[in-house]
Amino acid sequence: MLALRVFLWFFLLAYLLPLAISAALYLSSGSGAGWRIADRSSAGLLPPAATHRPALVRVFAAQTVRWRGIFATHCWIVFKPEGAAGYTRYDYTAWGEPIRMNGFEADGRWFGHAPETVFALDGAEAAAMIPALQQAIAGYAWRERGHYRAWPGPNSNTFVSAVMGAVPGLGVVLPPTAIGKDFPWDGRWLRRTGSGTGVSLTLGGYAGITLGWVEGIELNLLGAVAGLDLRRPAIKLPGLGRFGMPGQTLETPAAPHRTAAAG
Repeated sequence: MLALRVFLWFFLLAYLLPLAISAALYLSSGSGAGWRIADRSSAGLLPPAATHRPALVRVFAAQTVRWRGIFATHCWIVFKPEGAAGYTRYDYTAWGEPIRMNGFEADGRWFGHAPETVFALDGAEAAAMIPALQQAIAGYAWRERGHYRAWPGPNSNTFVSAVMGAVPGLGVVLPPTAIGKDFPWDGRWLRRTGSGTGVSLTLGGYAGITLGWVEGIELNLLGAVAGLDLRRPAIKLPGLGRFGMPGQTLETPAAPHRTAAAG
């Protein structure tokens, strides 16, 4: 009985309370403009492509549309080869062909919600990474109409997790609000984490646990993630996201432009 009481208190404080606070914040902010007319303009997070010669890779995340924004964010990938005159953006959506290329501004607001930068890499390392990302996008298994499922996946966050996971040791950690990031996109329920510093167990995306030096400790219950980052101390809460030190990779001389700003 003691163990049950401890679990119930943990579930209340780590899951239900953060989601209730997120719902209250959503209701107090109002519903905003309808999704058809919501602002999708650039948030100014990227330099003009024509004047930024180095290769570039970004992962962005923004609060998703309508009531689902209480607990979920939408993630997408942007890259630009060296010298390219424009950015290429990839989203995975519920309408039309699931994998959507350049359907929106590269750093555009997601139906009124400004994105945050989850991962950023420029220069030679970004240039070397882009072919692997392109190959992962081309080979993504869940690419047909009807494959998209908002919960537990495969959804937009599953797609980004799979593509970024194609680069061994990269260690991009999506925000705890990226519902679907733990869906087993390749059928494996037990795997090494993307950083190679831990392991992740998922029960079809409905529940699971991740333990890793870069990823920290994450407990997934019905897609909602709570956890701790020990390397860069922070707590992760469903609906509310990350609180603590930024989840960025420390810069090194070999990778002076790499950051992972959220997760």
